[in-house]
Amino acid sequence: MSVERGLEQVPPPAALPRKLADILRPELSSLAAEIVEEIRSSIPAYARPLDGPYGKSIRAGVEYAITLFVAQIADPSVSKEPSHEVHHRLGQNEMREGRSLDTLQSAYRVGARVSWRRMMRVGRRSGLSSAVMSQLADAMLGFMDELASVALDGYLEAKACTAGALDSWRRKLLQLILEVPAAPSKAISELAQLTGWPVPDEVTAVAVQPGELGHPRRRAVVDSDILAELDGVEPRLVVPGKMSGARLAALQAAFPECRLSVGPLVGLESAADSLRWARSTLAMAERGVIPARRVIWSDQHLSTLLLSSDTNLVERLRSRLFGPLDGMTEKQRERMLETLRAWLETQGSVLDIAERLKVHPQTVRYRMRQLQATFGEQLQDAGTRFDMELVLRADAVRGLTTQTWSPYPISELLPAPRKSAQWLAN
Repeated sequence: MSVERGLEQVPPPAALPRKLADILRPELSSLAAEIVEEIRSSIPAYARPLDGPYGKSIRAGVEYAITLFVAQIADPSVSKEPSHEVHHRLGQNEMREGRSLDTLQSAYRVGARVSWRRMMRVGRRSGLSSAVMSQLADAMLGFMDELASVALDGYLEAKACTAGALDSWRRKLLQLILEVPAAPSKAISELAQLTGWPVPDEVTAVAVQPGELGHPRRRAVVDSDILAELDGVEPRLVVPGKMSGARLAALQAAFPECRLSVGPLVGLESAADSLRWARSTLAMAERGVIPARRVIWSDQHLSTLLLSSDTNLVERLRSRLFGPLDGMTEKQRERMLETLRAWLETQGSVLDIAERLKVHPQTVRYRMRQLQATFGEQLQDAGTRFDMELVLRADAVRGLTTQTWSPYPISELLPAPRKSAQWLAN
């Protein structure tokens, strides 16, 4: 990982007079020692003797920082990479030493304060103007913020890779990806970088339904590029890219007692939609609306999902369309509705309706005259016919229809292009 990520916007102190480098360079050795001593005396966590690798890393961080600052004054094009690498490792070491982020940031503030105190003395001694001193202050503070940000990256990366922490960060990343409304892509990419998760353009969400042996929990082993949350009430996975046969086989092996509902392949920003559809598909399988197979593909039931998405709206539409049937008995209403649906699906053929309903064609003609008398010109309106068929098919999806309708395939949920609506056609 580049230790300069996110820092390209920090401008070097190019506007400063280059002669400042000659003035400040003799101060570097004593300034480094003063900064280290001030950090040790003002921050208790650094009071221990600076022996061994620990002390070397602290001193190296300070020396690289002030040396780079002066070098940039002399040559704004000088590479930041060596100093950034040192401070990146310094941030990692600080986490491993058990110190907090506040302690790390305090050390950089102390370094900035001591550096500025020394520069003010040098500036007065050298007769530098107030304008130059103001530029120097801005450049120095911005530079210290830059290095503090590099160290912070190193700290967080080390924290993300500690035992147990990586799993926690990955769960947070999954939660961020599934946020509604969608989280900023920058936030996702930054957290993904911390966990080492390659950000894909498209993902497939999977809803997991626990089986007879109970909750899958974390005992299931999945591929490292799959984000998983298995401890919640509704276990879920996000799989990068399209669900391949090999990937599906691996998931079935990882969850031998669970039902898997595979959501549609979507862009990363729509991962929450894919999971929502996968969960709705699971719910339909539980109700018996669709076959309750071991693996269910939401893409195969999109129209069913559509008609099941807002039952209150369907109820309102049903009330508006079929209000004229309210005065009939339940049996009469069922006969009228089954005849209406058969007529809508057969595009007006009396013989086809009779065959589907297992009744005599003359019975169909009689019922159709009743429908005409009840609904009138509404049956001639294409929009009204479409709405009627939507409601009737939504009822079939929800299991609200009579057994007479059960042979009709609920997978064909939207009306086909129909011919002219001749309700008495032979």
